[in-house]
Amino acid sequence: MNLMDQKFADLKAAGRTALIPFLTVGDPDLDTTVELIVQMEAAGADVLELGVPYSDPLADGPVIQRASERALTSSVTIGTCIDIAQKARQRGVKIPFVLFTYFNPVLQIGLETFFQQIAEHDISGLIIPDLPIEESAEVLTLADAAGISLVPLVAPTSFERISRILSNARGFIYCVSSLGVTGERSSFHEGVEQFISDVKSRTDLPVAVGFGISSREQVERFSSICDGVVVGSAIVRKIEDTIPLLTDSENREKGLLQIREFVTQLKV
Repeated sequence: MNLMDQKFADLKAAGRTALIPFLTVGDPDLDTTVELIVQMEAAGADVLELGVPYSDPLADGPVIQRASERALTSSVTIGTCIDIAQKARQRGVKIPFVLFTYFNPVLQIGLETFFQQIAEHDISGLIIPDLPIEESAEVLTLADAAGISLVPLVAPTSFERISRILSNARGFIYCVSSLGVTGERSSFHEGVEQFISDVKSRTDLPVAVGFGISSREQVERFSSICDGVVVGSAIVRKIEDTIPLLTDSENREKGLLQIREFVTQLKV
């Protein structure tokens, strides 16, 4: 049982739902990313998604695309993101990390080297949104050997593929609440509650929901039917809005506190 599995087990025993923030590593810079990770944990985050900036994303909406562009101007790579996890651990951060990356950067490192590195840097989970279940056998084998949970995305349109996806899932199931790319929304896919209920009935793993969740009210709504709620674009946008403070040495702490307070108010 890795750190993330233990966290979900502890939350289940306590009758609590995981708050899972997402941030883009390197936005606005690497040192600030470490500070933001510290603040996320202090705000009550249970698990943290570390987004690897990518130049040609398929699942990311405009807010996260802009964050990736800012990070890439500083030449942030997937290796940099893995190192950030270790630096956060050195700062005393205890919560589990899930790396969110597209497949091409993983291939560039090499699969065996990649899994060795993320295991050594205390990363518990991995999400690769552009890796279809039909082509994931080798990745899953290496992930299992390294003790890394390969977390699948399941969409309302997965239909007959859901059973196969769930049979190969590890860690938790990431249910996509809305069709299309990430981004803040006021409404979700029609029938999303029934979809989540259907997924939960087919697996013993925790089920989390994400894509578009941006407010405490929405977190509360899904917390009643899920084991975890992912908040991404809303946090990344808050970071974007706070960059003038975060990059000003005199106002940096004020900016960090604003991010912390934003995440705190999402916690149910």
